[in-house]
Amino acid sequence: MTTTTNESIGVEGALRELLDRAELDELVTKLGRWLDGGGHRPPRDLLADDVTVSTPGGQAAGIEAVAAQAARNHGDHVTQHAITDRLVELDGDRAVVTANLTVRFAPLVEGGESSTLGERYRFEVARRDGGWRLARIEVVPVWRAAGTLRRLGAPSA
Repeated sequence: MTTTTNESIGVEGALRELLDRAELDELVTKLGRWLDGGGHRPPRDLLADDVTVSTPGGQAAGIEAVAAQAARNHGDHVTQHAITDRLVELDGDRAVVTANLTVRFAPLVEGGESSTLGERYRFEVARRDGGWRLARIEVVPVWRAAGTLRRLGAPSA
């Protein structure tokens, strides 16, 4: 992967790189929102049709299989994915994005077991179908904390 300077690529190249970085950042953010959304329909605006995934929850290949794995691994919990510290390495129509992830798994019923995971993401991304698409997702666990959840919110009347 290459890193360029504004002098070597010119103003138009620098602008294209900034736009690509912003699009990649938004793509990763939308992945977290999709995982938290619960619907788990295959997100064709995020994932390449031939996407592959390697997570502690299993391996999957193809957009339909990846969506099914996400539904299986997230379906019985409310989740909140916080994806931070994104680093982007651009190489033309390809990129590698790495990031830290903290994800909270809260049970659907109060008092159930919850957990928080710290993980690292590695995304291989390609420009396809008029936009950037995630082609490979790797998740490496770093730590895990578990406990009983107490829901917060407005008191009942």
